Amino acid sequence: MAALWGGRFTEAADDRFKKFNDSLRFDYRLAKQDIIGSISWSRALAQVDVLTTQEQQSLEAALNELAEEVAKDPEQILQSDAEDIHSFVESKLIEKVGDLGKKLHTGRSRNDQVATDLKLWCKEQSIELCELIVRLQQALLDLAQREQSTVMPGYTHLQRAQPISFGHWCLAYVEMFDRDLSRLRDTTERFDRCPLGSGALAGTAYPIDRHALARDLGFKQATQNSLDAVSDRDHVVELLSDASMSMMHLSRMAEDLIFYNSGEAGFIELADNVTSGSSLMPQKKNPDALELIRGKTGRVFGALSGIMMTLKALPLAYNKDMQEDKEGIFDALDNWGDCLEMMAMVLQGLKTNKPRMLAAAQQGYANATELADYLVSKDIPFREAHHIVGEVVVSAISRQLALEDFTLEQLKEFSDVIESDVYQHLTIDACLAKREVLGGTSLASVMSALEEQQTDLSEGAIAAEVVGSTSGEQVQNAMGTVQLRINAHKAELRNVRPAKLSDVDDITRIVNYWAEQGDSLPRSRFDVLNSILDFSVVSNEDSVVGCASLYIYGTGLAEIRSTGIDKEHQGSGYGRALVDHMLLRAQELDLERVIVLTRVPEFFAKHGFAQIDKESLPEKVIKDGEGYLVAEPSDEVAMEFRGS
Repeated sequence: MAALWGGRFTEAADDRFKKFNDSLRFDYRLAKQDIIGSISWSRALAQVDVLTTQEQQSLEAALNELAEEVAKDPEQILQSDAEDIHSFVESKLIEKVGDLGKKLHTGRSRNDQVATDLKLWCKEQSIELCELIVRLQQALLDLAQREQSTVMPGYTHLQRAQPISFGHWCLAYVEMFDRDLSRLRDTTERFDRCPLGSGALAGTAYPIDRHALARDLGFKQATQNSLDAVSDRDHVVELLSDASMSMMHLSRMAEDLIFYNSGEAGFIELADNVTSGSSLMPQKKNPDALELIRGKTGRVFGALSGIMMTLKALPLAYNKDMQEDKEGIFDALDNWGDCLEMMAMVLQGLKTNKPRMLAAAQQGYANATELADYLVSKDIPFREAHHIVGEVVVSAISRQLALEDFTLEQLKEFSDVIESDVYQHLTIDACLAKREVLGGTSLASVMSALEEQQTDLSEGAIAAEVVGSTSGEQVQNAMGTVQLRINAHKAELRNVRPAKLSDVDDITRIVNYWAEQGDSLPRSRFDVLNSILDFSVVSNEDSVVGCASLYIYGTGLAEIRSTGIDKEHQGSGYGRALVDHMLLRAQELDLERVIVLTRVPEFFAKHGFAQIDKESLPEKVIKDGEGYLVAEPSDEVAMEFRGS
């Protein structure tokens, strides 16, 4: 297959150099993204008359046909002698449409092409990884729910410290993976910029609408500087950093479980489907899945170090060193995904040995802190109480007694303030129950945390669903819609719905109450009736307790107005739910701008609204704001939704 750059050369490349130089053996994974980018580029060329409509349609049809062929048999790519995936796609296109295929690369470089392909691939991988993190969190929550009252020793320095519940241990890792999820979403938001149209380094010579091109490819916007666009690999570094952090969490979790599964601890038993045996010792059941997770963590760390070393001294713009960006990120994200999936599988089949865990929690004087707290309750300073209990523990070790097995007389040898009520503080149940604080290990705290985490996890699942709804042909930028979908889910939980004719009287009552306070425009019953389709309401049981409307001006602009909640239900989250619901409606209608005129800007700021100059609004908006009963319209603040 002829190289894309052969015209400048009089001699063919040495076969050894070709093998050293070619990247097809690993960048074949970008076939779908390269075809998607080529389709969008053909549309952009048609818009600037480089291609006729018929030519563009022929190219797009051929590229779609190639996409289907590649999807059915990806191995055919590796059988080619093409230099890279770009050469492969172009050569196959020329086979299908002849010389027309040679026109597609007009104004485009492999530099901006590969940068675009890799970003598209990274976006897709981020979607899948978000889903896998959420599934692992759900597996942890399921286990925490099942084992919320299972008592085990908590450790510091691998020494038994204080009793905790196994459910509490599970929730610690839910928190860790929640941070991983947040980092991954932040990273994806940051690299959601399209480099296509940047050319080799100086920008394309054709008047391409790069913003339209970015939208067509599903990016949030286009990159701003062509030099940076073709040489930027920050997203690779960030994704590898995210992967490394998450793999560190997975490795710590694996280490905990390996220890809990050991014969020395015996707290848990792993399922047969994630363990293996020994070729020599028939009694062995090895935690191979967990050990491999721990081992693969180093591989991911190595990929991060490798790309940092590759990029650290590269001049602008593109250099062939950047070809080293792909193997590391491909391998690392593959392994991260595999490890997330495997850890969820481990948790699903895990069994606990409750008696063994409880016995271990009762040993090692894990209730020593409770005895110290008891002395503090008797007006002994903590440092003195700490010293007294230390002496009790020394005596307990020499006598081979648990603290709760001391007689009252024996305890009084150390402090005469100790009375018979001390024993109720030394039980395991008492140790746990006293930790009834936010983030604590008491049963009540764990149950509360479980409820909170289940709500958060349902939001994460919605995020994964929204981002995962992208089509195969064109990766949609759904990350920007995740928060609104999450908020809409909360709104649904709070019974927010479109208004019905039977709600007219309640809406009129609520709106006019707040109009009398000077906080909104008055609305007649007739007016509400005629604009009922603009309204949504929130109900408490069977009663409507709040309303809001989305008024569309017909210019891509909408205003949230007539927002009100019954006074007795203020502070219950209904107003927040209503506004979130209206923002989602605006998004579904493809409205370009959503504004609000308000005297409570701090409330709307929490939803992503930012203050704007009121004079910048169309005259009709200002005129509609006149007519307040109490306050002057000048008291209002104009705000526009900018997102979170």
